Amino acid sequence: MTSNSSVVPAPSPEDERALLDSIPTGLLIDGVWRESSDGGTLDVNDPSTGQLLLTIASATPSDGAAALDAAARVQPSWAATAPRVRSEILRKAFELVTARAEDFALLMTLEMGKPLAESRAEVAYGAEFLRWFSEETNRIGGRYTTAPDGNSRLLVTKRPVGPSLLITPWNFPLAMATRKIGPAIAAGCTVILKPATLTPLSALLFAQVLNEAGVPAGVVNVIQTAHAGAVTGPLISDSRLRKLSFTGSTEVGQRLIAQSAEQVLRVSMELGGNAPLIVFDDADIDLAVSGTLQAKLRNGGEACTAANRILVQSGVAEKFTAQLIERMREQTVGRGTLPESAVGPLVDEDSRAKVEELVAATLDSGANLALGGHRIDGPGYFYQPTILTDVPADARILHEEIFGPVAPITVFDTEEEAIRLANDTEFGLVSYVFTTDLNRGLRLAEQLESGMVGLNTGIISNPAAPFGGVKHSGIGREGGLEGIEEYLETRYIGIGDPARQTA
Repeated sequence: MTSNSSVVPAPSPEDERALLDSIPTGLLIDGVWRESSDGGTLDVNDPSTGQLLLTIASATPSDGAAALDAAARVQPSWAATAPRVRSEILRKAFELVTARAEDFALLMTLEMGKPLAESRAEVAYGAEFLRWFSEETNRIGGRYTTAPDGNSRLLVTKRPVGPSLLITPWNFPLAMATRKIGPAIAAGCTVILKPATLTPLSALLFAQVLNEAGVPAGVVNVIQTAHAGAVTGPLISDSRLRKLSFTGSTEVGQRLIAQSAEQVLRVSMELGGNAPLIVFDDADIDLAVSGTLQAKLRNGGEACTAANRILVQSGVAEKFTAQLIERMREQTVGRGTLPESAVGPLVDEDSRAKVEELVAATLDSGANLALGGHRIDGPGYFYQPTILTDVPADARILHEEIFGPVAPITVFDTEEEAIRLANDTEFGLVSYVFTTDLNRGLRLAEQLESGMVGLNTGIISNPAAPFGGVKHSGIGREGGLEGIEEYLETRYIGIGDPARQTA
């Protein structure tokens, strides 16, 4: 990740306004865009300027109930729809999202703040889930075997779980929607999507595209709301809902898991992270620095996969830190629509204030400020790319998600110490390791307590791979061969021995 000097011109204010004016502003329920039942609205603002982008409908509990009514009514017919039909709808959606990539990218940049280059990468990544699961739709299988005692036959089949509530976060507004809706549609589940209040516009445009792709009315319902708990609580308590998928903070995920116990819902939880990034003495330092920039500054650090703790072996600590400071100093901070911007704003003032608090507490604990460390004055919620060194092991910043462009560096001496430091967290989403010793890399991969490991790379997310964590980082997997299984239940049918049946 480097400062961007692309010759692609910045979108004009007229371009931005024209796109915003094309976005649906209602709730999508049973195939119809409608206003909130009480006329309620919510404002969506540009984090780069603080200015209003759009005012859209805000769902009420009765709107949520109407969405579940539609999803439950359509579920039997959608489950019975031929896999090839579901597959072709998803493929068409992939093609439409790809054709409108620039619209999606600009919209994400406007509502979330990330640079256009990163938004374009998210569109490509998010669209790929639609293509991937369009292919997996036709591969839902089962098995037929003879029982070990030979007295019966075992038939195992798969069927859709049923109506699913999908709750997506604000930091990847398109990719998290496609990563959940793609496998649900592929499996034959109807869905209710509740996008994040801060960034619902990408989900609304995506829902419009799904309609164009031929998704039947009621299969996908979208209910953005300023009152999340009041709307989702009754849905989770309704016996017709059979699946809950959530991406967000561990604290909210824990509450949702507790709520889902009443109806014994299938749950998928992609929760918080506290990723260690470990650089060994034998690492390719240039590669390690580049990988750290990717893992730390992607999305401005506002990602559950962001490198939260930079652990560097003592023999290369000085060299690595000097190069990282140089590279991070080069990053241009600015509104994401500007071609030169490499780091955008944080999503809101509360997020920036939390980053400021963590940095101040870390400095008070004895760490050194090597770069940055301050908010940027002016409109928007910008914060300087920051590096902290000599961070004490008990500093808060090493035990909480930063969600900002701040890299705390800790030095270690031995491999055993690195593993101990890396695993010293309640989280376990992803770990990063930089070493030229393959055996060491594999040893670390087997001992690190995380659902994913990036070996000599700072980006590991891939639609063809299972994404998810262990410990307080979640339950279940999204993407890969495993992703569609989250929306399928297994049925076993015992069959008497055919040879013993009389005519």
